Amino acid sequence: MSKINGIYAASMSVINDDLTLDVKKTIQHAEMIIDQGCHGAAIFGSTGQAQLISISEKINLLNQLSTSKYKEKYIIGTGLNSLSETINLMSVARSLDFKKFLIMPPAFYKYSDRDVINFYSKIINAHPECQIILYNFEKLSGYKFSVECVKELVRLFPKQIIGVKDSSYNLYENLKIDNFSIMPGSESKLLKGLELGCSGIITATCNVTSTLARKVYDDFFEKKEQTANQKLCDVRNTFEKYNLISGLHTFYSKNDLIYKNVLPPLSILSSKEEKELIDNLEKLNFSTRSTMAA
Repeated sequence: MSKINGIYAASMSVINDDLTLDVKKTIQHAEMIIDQGCHGAAIFGSTGQAQLISISEKINLLNQLSTSKYKEKYIIGTGLNSLSETINLMSVARSLDFKKFLIMPPAFYKYSDRDVINFYSKIINAHPECQIILYNFEKLSGYKFSVECVKELVRLFPKQIIGVKDSSYNLYENLKIDNFSIMPGSESKLLKGLELGCSGIITATCNVTSTLARKVYDDFFEKKEQTANQKLCDVRNTFEKYNLISGLHTFYSKNDLIYKNVLPPLSILSSKEEKELIDNLEKLNFSTRSTMAA
């Protein structure tokens, strides 16, 4: 069985009017989406604006997150461009007994598979007790994992490299490793991925689709007719017309204005885009009222 299975949201960060992190509401948000159907949540992924949030605020959140009722359901995003800062943030998380980490290779610089293996080796040498989900997203990091690189990392570190979030979509159809979690980064890949033996998904839009995604997941394993998958994919495709962070914050701000706050240089959708998004979602019978009712 894979180390991680199910529906995971790349959880959103809630930002105050003064652009500081609202730790309490960020944790409440993560707990809410788990209540709505997610098996867990990734904290400080790209959807959580992780690269724009200060280290001190992240440490403050981790301290308070450690008392959450869902502590065992969180994956902590600690990938930073600085190797030493990545290791240091993991040290804080490990001191609070967090075990699972989502880590993307550094952005901006060009490097090879061998360099990536060296990067993760340094992290694992510092924290041999950690469990790492690789984050494959060429659009953000500039690097795309190869099948061969992932297999070599798992060969070298079978206890530490336990899965991959595949947002470049070059792995989930081609990578086969026993006892290893493969999680595409889109709801539109959920059903096909499950049919191929993938473990679930980790996605931005599970902040709003958790109930639908969980039904598709449960129906697959219970061998029931798929009645929610088309709507799930349609909602995902609607959000994909925009920057996902902007779209999600705009959507949530319809019920709570604090979600209008995002960290520069990000922004919420324009009035025209907002109307278009909401109108298109309502055509799918999908609204903020139904999403946030749980």
